Amino acid sequence: MIIGIGMDIIELERIEGSVKRNSRFPDRILTEKEKEQYAMLANDRRRAEYLAGRFAAKEAFSKACGRGIGAIGFRDVEIIRNENGAPKIRVPGYEQMNLFVSITHSRDYAAAQVLIEEKN
Repeated sequence: MIIGIGMDIIELERIEGSVKRNSRFPDRILTEKEKEQYAMLANDRRRAEYLAGRFAAKEAFSKACGRGIGAIGFRDVEIIRNENGAPKIRVPGYEQMNLFVSITHSRDYAAAQVLIEEKN
């Protein structure tokens, strides 16, 4: 049974501006494992896409569980790559649920959708 669905979209320009104003902005959003992947990216544009995608996915998760990002911190949600490179979401306390995440980018936006499903 589906417990919740969440979706979010963010402008890459907004994320780029946040990083320019505060170089520690990624530290507020990313977990340690995510920061390792972020640091390995080739250029500022790719890092903005990555950060925006994670930001949107974490917002989408908070909407899917009906609690909002204030009740769930950005670093409480981790988006890692599975063995095929696709995003996989991990959240402590949600191990008993199936969590699905999809992240997409365009020239100007990053968007994400999260589905929370009860395990049978």
